[in-house]
Amino acid sequence: MPTLDDILEHVGEFHKFQKQTFFNLCLLSAAFTPVYVGVVFFGFIPEHRCFSPGVAELSQRCGWGLGGRCRRYEVDWNATGVSCTDPLGSLGGNQSTVPLGPCQHGWVYDYPGTSLVTEFNLVCEDSWKLDLFQSSVNAGFLIGSVSIGYIADRFGRKFCIINTILANVVFGILLVFVPTYLWIVVIRFLQGLVSKGCWTAGYILATEVVGPKYRRTVGILYQAAFSIGLLVFDAIAYAVSHWRWLQLTVTLPSSFFLLYYWCLPESPRWLISQGKNDKAMKIVSNMAKTNRKKMPSHCEDIKFEEDDGGKHNPSFFDLIRTPQMRKNTFILMYNWFTSSVLYQGLIMHMGVSAGNMYLDFLYSALVELPAAFIIIITIDRVGRRYPWAAANVVAGVACLVAAVIPEDIHWLKVTAACIGRMGITMAFEMVCFVNTELYPTYIRNLGVMVCSSLCDVGGVIVPFVVYRLVEVWYDLPLIVFTVLGLIAGGLVLLLPETKGRVLPETVEDVENFYRQSAPKAKKIYLHVQTSEV
Repeated sequence: MPTLDDILEHVGEFHKFQKQTFFNLCLLSAAFTPVYVGVVFFGFIPEHRCFSPGVAELSQRCGWGLGGRCRRYEVDWNATGVSCTDPLGSLGGNQSTVPLGPCQHGWVYDYPGTSLVTEFNLVCEDSWKLDLFQSSVNAGFLIGSVSIGYIADRFGRKFCIINTILANVVFGILLVFVPTYLWIVVIRFLQGLVSKGCWTAGYILATEVVGPKYRRTVGILYQAAFSIGLLVFDAIAYAVSHWRWLQLTVTLPSSFFLLYYWCLPESPRWLISQGKNDKAMKIVSNMAKTNRKKMPSHCEDIKFEEDDGGKHNPSFFDLIRTPQMRKNTFILMYNWFTSSVLYQGLIMHMGVSAGNMYLDFLYSALVELPAAFIIIITIDRVGRRYPWAAANVVAGVACLVAAVIPEDIHWLKVTAACIGRMGITMAFEMVCFVNTELYPTYIRNLGVMVCSSLCDVGGVIVPFVVYRLVEVWYDLPLIVFTVLGLIAGGLVLLLPETKGRVLPETVEDVENFYRQSAPKAKKIYLHVQTSEV
């Protein structure tokens, strides 16, 4: 009985049908960007000063309160002789002797638009609320990656995508109109709960409708579509500077994705795994018709490639039961964590920089595109381990260089940060597929789910790391990123090289990975064992 991969060789592994499906899913991947990095524009922190109220001519003429960001000078601004150019000097005496008091009457922001910060005054004592805003969506990612993942496995990829699109549109529109900060955080959490599950289901569907030799390339390009979404989001944010209107602008077009109910096929692999071979064959027949191929006459029925895997009962203990499985698990968990912290951290750190936020975001997003093509070129020539380790090291070193460059050489500082962004983008994309190559079949999905959950844990932590540490020293987060990136690069070298290796089927196969010096070694080892028997 032929497998689906056997049939795809006849009806097309990556032809018109798959390309149409892949293009539609890439649009979905690009639309995920406002949820993932929206804090850069929704929570933009402009220059601000404490406002001094009253009817003083100075306040009316200057328009600015006099004081620091979180404190104001407690003086009588109605006094005569006070000027806008040197108000404190005109009062006489030493500036350090002028008393400071709390900012009780709000702030004045040097920003023509609005953001969460300006609307709810998320500065000074309330600045931690901006951290919570971004952490809430990552907490949603963490829970949603498990719950929505179950829905995708239980009810199908297409069912999951359509329903999460609908939920994401509803939550996105609600986010525009809710009046209080608390409800914004709650809805932001719910948006994270469904959006990452939608993106992941799209990733799975994209890789399941193509032939085996195209899966890795399709997976990498699906992530590259996210990078293109960053460029589009940056352009929209530049044109729409008010955060609620920006939220509405990026949400309404997402409602058109509901048309995917008629455009997207269900995954034939999932249908086969559920015993729905008739429905799977209808999709395969449509695939052959669209690709202008003929169905083989002997392909009247197909089987699921991993039926034999049902005799294994996966458990969390299997991930750490043996020495090499334990090493793989801990190293992969750390790399997922590091990739998330550096990727999101560099974006957030750029958002509090003194340069042009939109241009800096544009430059850093552009360097993500070469990352995908570098991976495609190198992984089958050089392997996985060395490019992955190099990407982490480059990201770490670039963060260190950016930290020591003076702020007055802003262009060079941005260049170093962009190189770091490219490095961590490569590392992020590589950990996605290398994770699947290091676990046996029966526990592969569980292993990816557990390890990638550290990505969302990092996302919950990183806002507090960036926004709190910049108050101590602006470049201190970059030093933290340097340490994390260099350690990640070193740990990757402890993993086995999976280039040219058959995916492991059992835990014993994983242990044997470390005992083999070449792909041929496994065949020799099995031959010797067979001879002894």
